[in-house]
Amino acid sequence: MVRFVYPAKLYQHAEDEIVVSFRDVPHCHTSGEDVAEALVEAADALEEAIAGCIVDGDEIPTPSPPLPGERLIAVHADTAAKAALAVAFRASGLTQADLARRLGVDDKVVRGMLDPRHGTPVSRVNDALQVLGQELVLEVREVSVPAKLAASVPGS
Repeated sequence: MVRFVYPAKLYQHAEDEIVVSFRDVPHCHTSGEDVAEALVEAADALEEAIAGCIVDGDEIPTPSPPLPGERLIAVHADTAAKAALAVAFRASGLTQADLARRLGVDDKVVRGMLDPRHGTPVSRVNDALQVLGQELVLEVREVSVPAKLAASVPGS
C-alpha cells in the first residue's frame, strides 16, 4: 500500500519566511510568509514534483514515516491517483496498448490516464488500477485549521 503523504520540515529562514523541504523529495522546496502560507505552497510544490516524476518517467519517491517535528503533506487526490497508476503501470511491464486492450479503450484514453494534467475521472483511474491488481482507496482525515497552525513552527 502506498500513501502519497510526505513528511515535511518547516524552519524559520528569515523573519518573514518559513521554508519547507521534503527529505523524500529532495528537489522539492518552497516557502511562505507564515506557516499557513508555507503549508499551502508546500502542497502545491509537492504536487508539481510528483507530477514531474510521472511525466518524466522518474521513480516516484516512497514517503517515509514522519520524524518528530515534521508535518505531513498530502499530494492532491487526483495527482495521487495518477501517481498510483503510474507506479502500478510501470511495475506491470505492460505497454500502454496492452493496458488499453485490457480496459477495452483506445490508446489515447490510457495516455490521458497517465498524464497528471489530463482530467481523467478517478473512477476510470481506479478501473485501470484494478486491471493492474490494485485498488484506489480514499482516506479522509482531520487536519488543523491553518490559523491554528500559524502559532508555532517546530524546529525553529
